[in-house]
Amino acid sequence: MKMQYAIIGDVHSSKEDLSDVLSHIKERAPGAVLIGTGDLFECTISKRFVNERTFASLEEVMLIPKGFVELLTFPSVKGNQEERILFITETDDPLLGLLSAMPERIELGEAEVIHGHQWKWGGEPWSLLEAEVSKNLTFYGHSHRSRLLRNGTEEEVILFDHPYEVKDGQTLVNVGAVVSDKEWVLYDNMQDTVTFMKAK
Repeated sequence: MKMQYAIIGDVHSSKEDLSDVLSHIKERAPGAVLIGTGDLFECTISKRFVNERTFASLEEVMLIPKGFVELLTFPSVKGNQEERILFITETDDPLLGLLSAMPERIELGEAEVIHGHQWKWGGEPWSLLEAEVSKNLTFYGHSHRSRLLRNGTEEEVILFDHPYEVKDGQTLVNVGAVVSDKEWVLYDNMQDTVTFMKAK
């Protein structure tokens, strides 16, 4: 199906930044379908302490600003923050059920969305070393850094508001982070382009 997708991720419970990005999407691509790359929420328990105890309420383990959940009207894959929240929390809170139902991958026709923490990361500076993908075009997040890798060649500088063609070969697109950076990506599968966007 031919359409546009607004792909956002790494919100980390930042209601203000998410509001700004959603407004920017409404302005620039009002008909686009929203999709999340995960880490919508911020887990307040360090991964170093996940095996020490379980918690009985979500408020103990994550940031939930008033009115934030109401902004999450779009489907999203599960990020490492959501996985950690699920691992350390035992509650019948409906929100936990929503987190549990988030898939690991979402297919967008010939493309797919994944958070990316499942892949191999490392080095200095810390970056993606190896990705396991099943589609020619894959959108991800995790590192909070907008990135475009086409057929093994990375764009040295990401230009915003500039459509990049992604028609042929293997392409990895890091959509950047909503938190702090207010970045997102517009994917047009009619034109076979991705455009990196940044709200003010």
